[in-house]
Amino acid sequence: MQKVMFIMAAEQDSERERKDVGRVSVNKRGVATKEGLETIAQRLVRLRKERGITQAQMATLLGVSQPVVSDYERGALRLHGELILKVAEILGVSADELLGRDSQTKKARTPGKVQKVFEEVSRLPRRQQEKVVEFVTAFVRQYEQAQK
Repeated sequence: MQKVMFIMAAEQDSERERKDVGRVSVNKRGVATKEGLETIAQRLVRLRKERGITQAQMATLLGVSQPVVSDYERGALRLHGELILKVAEILGVSADELLGRDSQTKKARTPGKVQKVFEEVSRLPRRQQEKVVEFVTAFVRQYEQAQK
């Protein structure tokens, strides 16, 4: 009898957790962007609308039905890897931007001092570029050896 009561209590707790997760999961899965806290589904809707694409057009481009696109946009269905790439291509954005990683990756893309120097080196004649590459390669190898 106690075992049955324990199982029923555990099932009730699981059910409460599922309900709680259902209410909060959208916020937990959201990513803060310049537009605010946004889920992938919300981002998909925003990007699609910004490009003037209807759900029916998106469905045709993806090879699915319009209700499936609606399910993606409501968050009822999740985008899988290949579909993320296809949607990103259709919308003309990177997969990172579609996933909400755009603001994080822009920081990494900001040209640093070394990158700026190498951009300047790329404007040198080919022979001078090769000498710079040779020197830097030797310097990096020397550093790696010292770290071992």
